[in-house]
Amino acid sequence: MIRELFMPALSSTMTEGKIVSWVKSPGDKVAKGETVLIVESDKADMDVESFYDGYLAVITVPAGEVAPVGSTIGLVAETEAEIAEAEAKAKSLGVATSSTATASTPAAATSNGSATAPVAVSAPASPVAATPGRVIASPRARKLAKEHNIDLQTLKGTGPNGRITAGDVEALIAAPATAVAPGATPPVPTAATAPVGAKEDLVPLTTLQNAVVRNMVASLGIPDFHVAYTITTDALDRLYQQIKSKGVTMTALLAKAIALTLQKHPIMNAYYTEQGIQYRRDINIAVAVAMPGGGLITPVLKNADQIDIYSLSRTWKDLVERARAKQLQPDEYSTGTFSLSNLGMFGVDSFDAILTPGQGAIMAVGASRPTVVATEDGLLGVKRQMKVNITCDHRVIYGADAAAFLQDLAKLIETNPQALTL
Repeated sequence: MIRELFMPALSSTMTEGKIVSWVKSPGDKVAKGETVLIVESDKADMDVESFYDGYLAVITVPAGEVAPVGSTIGLVAETEAEIAEAEAKAKSLGVATSSTATASTPAAATSNGSATAPVAVSAPASPVAATPGRVIASPRARKLAKEHNIDLQTLKGTGPNGRITAGDVEALIAAPATAVAPGATPPVPTAATAPVGAKEDLVPLTTLQNAVVRNMVASLGIPDFHVAYTITTDALDRLYQQIKSKGVTMTALLAKAIALTLQKHPIMNAYYTEQGIQYRRDINIAVAVAMPGGGLITPVLKNADQIDIYSLSRTWKDLVERARAKQLQPDEYSTGTFSLSNLGMFGVDSFDAILTPGQGAIMAVGASRPTVVATEDGLLGVKRQMKVNITCDHRVIYGADAAAFLQDLAKLIETNPQALTL
């Protein structure tokens, strides 16, 4: 039997995927649960596995090409003897039959009962245990190794179970020529390392950038409003100085403060549906992170109100590292209930954030700066203050809701920041 290999939907928002690389070549045997190819979804590179045993007979969409979700990207033969039949079928449909082909026309079902059967594929939820002769590497590591002609067999992985990470490959790329691992080809300049964006260059959008575009266009249909509030951060800054040596980040402190305040204001954690206002049980804080090469992603700190600040900070560090290596699972960036954008870390004083579809509010945080203010005794003093701007969906949240939320957030940060460590 000949089965079609389809482009899988790796996330709820994914409409198309770019094939980063084929791990298998035409004619190679494919085992159930074995990685066949690596696909770039809207926000991550993910291994795609087969649910069936057989042989990869034909690749219809080569590496570097984009295909819609559900379209045919290859043919899998149940037996080696059926490979020729699969190649003939592909040729009759005008599809090339090698991994070096440029044609990417999806194979269509034929009539007279000869339609190919679907072959299911999925992204693994966890790393596959190493087997003799098999290299275990992250999708990003494989991509970097291919771009720089590096043999992964020569590298020793530092990840779980010896998995080769993007950092392992990057360390080799950055090393002097004399430090290249035995048998590995020295890095050579590629398009990926060349300067991008000369004055008249047209640089196509990446899959991630296209996903951001779709979300931003969708946000134009949301009737939103903005509320600004100035918060004194002296007490928070003192707490941060006391515990930052333990790995605590300011972003984690802000996320924790927002999460605890959301417990008192569930309407700020809700979102609009045509059936009504959908409240949520979990408080998941999505935090915007800039991606190398353009675009952004929002890793999610799940149940941030229930996790201690030290664990939350460790989780955040791990999420950021894997986000920039494009190794996040869909539920790690698509399950946020409230968003935070902290451009204050770059010295930005104030800005408005664009609301994320499927959420009711997003907070934009500016920099904390020394400010001359009037004290309670009528004198002038200096306090550190930051301005936060919150963008809300007016179909769900009203001005008084946002104001009450910001008041309680300010009270927590200004008078009781120690509560963030409990």
